[in-house]
Amino acid sequence: MPKEKKSQISRLKSFILEFGDNVFSTDGRVLFCKICEIKVEYERRSSVIQHIQTVKHVKMIKRKEMFNTRTQTMITQTHTTKKSTFNMDLCKALLSANIPLNKLSNQVFRNFLESYTGKEIPYETTLRKGYIDDCFIETMQKIREYISDHKIWISIDETIDAEGRFIANVIIGTLEAEQFGKIFLLNTEELEKANYSTVSKLFDKSLSILWPDGIKHDNVLLFLSDAAPYMVKCGQTLNALYSKMIHVTCTAHGLHRVAEQVRSQYESVDQPISNIKKIFRKAPSRMLLFKTEAPDLPLPPEPIIFNIVNKLESEDALSIKNAKKYLATPHIKNDLVYIKSNFSSLTTSITKLQTERISLADSIEIIDNVSVAMKRLTGTTGKNICTKMENIFKKNVGLAMLKKIKNILNGELIDINDLPEDLDINDLTYFKYAPITSVNVERSFSAYKTLLTNNRRSFKVENIKKHLIIQCNASIKDAEC
Repeated sequence: MPKEKKSQISRLKSFILEFGDNVFSTDGRVLFCKICEIKVEYERRSSVIQHIQTVKHVKMIKRKEMFNTRTQTMITQTHTTKKSTFNMDLCKALLSANIPLNKLSNQVFRNFLESYTGKEIPYETTLRKGYIDDCFIETMQKIREYISDHKIWISIDETIDAEGRFIANVIIGTLEAEQFGKIFLLNTEELEKANYSTVSKLFDKSLSILWPDGIKHDNVLLFLSDAAPYMVKCGQTLNALYSKMIHVTCTAHGLHRVAEQVRSQYESVDQPISNIKKIFRKAPSRMLLFKTEAPDLPLPPEPIIFNIVNKLESEDALSIKNAKKYLATPHIKNDLVYIKSNFSSLTTSITKLQTERISLADSIEIIDNVSVAMKRLTGTTGKNICTKMENIFKKNVGLAMLKKIKNILNGELIDINDLPEDLDINDLTYFKYAPITSVNVERSFSAYKTLLTNNRRSFKVENIKKHLIIQCNASIKDAEC
């Protein structure tokens, strides 16, 4: 006898019985996957099996299992601790993403979180009073556990924030022989003023935070800073306590100073660019004209703007009048061509040095290539710029030491008498991936400025410090510690 065809409802129910009502549901007309939240074709059993084996379905099941495990853990912990793991995780997530805690007062946002988490959402004051300090302490403990006995480099810089305060950030990173190290924001402090005394105290204070049981002086091998005189003096003073440490001033800053020398040598080019910037600042009609005439060019300071500026009326603004005057200067086009062909390597090299994961050998090669290019320059102006670069890097004694270490790591026979006496052979292997710029501390200031927006000026420095350290070190995983 031929097989009787199952009715639609019985067929749908058979799949629910086979795979479980936690996977499928039906209203008698469609088969609905609860895991993926989509309708599934059920006419052929193979279609249902195929859906169950899809990457999305498998991934969603694993995610649900993890969620259930996490929920059970949270329930267990609730009986043993007074604080909620969910609240802790929510606090860390908001701070890491730089989302103000007062967003939890937004009813739409609260309803969304409650609907998709099934949890009671805490208010801002609950997290502020009960969880921020715990998140901060946990983050600092993770940094300490990861650093432990690692050799490290340290970088310090200061800036003036929107409230006129001297703010210094301290970045540390591990020096590892076989791979690129990890980077952490260790400390943020307000200084009374910026000088070698305050920076030296901050240096020691920050390392005592890292190693509360006693600073491991021999584990500090490299100090990175800008070339400010008080920073140089600070490095010299600290060498008495940190005898293995090499102080290097930022090479990216050094190349920038060379670029400033180029700018000062060509005032005939600098002045029109400065005035052309003013022409388009907060002037939508002029921007529209520019984009109409040159749709493929970004806004100034691109050099190809002679025809566009000439179309603007001098009477509209003083900056237009001055720009036209400077653009009429003889030889300006020749100067632009000379600058482009001889000094573009400065900007590309600065960009390369700002790359996060770059070895010591590659960094020094970039500097050497720029040096070779500058030595090829002819004429009085070219020689002035070349001399400027030589003087800048001649003062960077620490960089000369790193060049020697790089040559040793490359197998060359080098006299190591100029290196710190306490620096032993094993220590040299940790410089293979050492940085030679302080760009990481500059990046931390960008995060600081993003945190201290116009509507968050009431932030105290101590609270900014906690928020910023949690945010900048959010990528630390428990498995790494």
